[in-house]
Amino acid sequence: MKLAEALQLRADLQKRMEQLASRLYDNATVQEGDIIVAGPNFGCGSSREHAPLAIKSCGVKCVIAPSFARIFYRNAINIGFPIVECPQAAEEIQAGDQVEVDFASGVITDVTTGKTYKAAPFPEFIDGIIKSGGLLNSLKERGVAK
Repeated sequence: MKLAEALQLRADLQKRMEQLASRLYDNATVQEGDIIVAGPNFGCGSSREHAPLAIKSCGVKCVIAPSFARIFYRNAINIGFPIVECPQAAEEIQAGDQVEVDFASGVITDVTTGKTYKAAPFPEFIDGIIKSGGLLNSLKERGVAK
């Protein structure tokens, strides 16, 4: 199987996950644009892209954590789902706080408390993958995949 074919299968899976997520999750619990603030090594134990895909499909905007499992991190980037490493923000932001993330600068703002945190912005090539909506779309935009 060619890379482009495999990536297309992933895109088809993402569409199916979005359909299922709307039926599986209570919209009162997860709202479009929500941000998950998590603990260290977030995503540990998930070796497939299904884990970040399920979170993204629920409408979650991003995950902020002190660290991420390596496979989860790569899978999230491959599907165009931004994840931000910032130990201080993950420690101090409380459930229910209104949070904004500027991915270009790496600035995380807890609107509720007025406190800001600085995470490293994505390198240009990763930012491009995320802005394209994932690796497959990024490759298509560059003319590498169909």
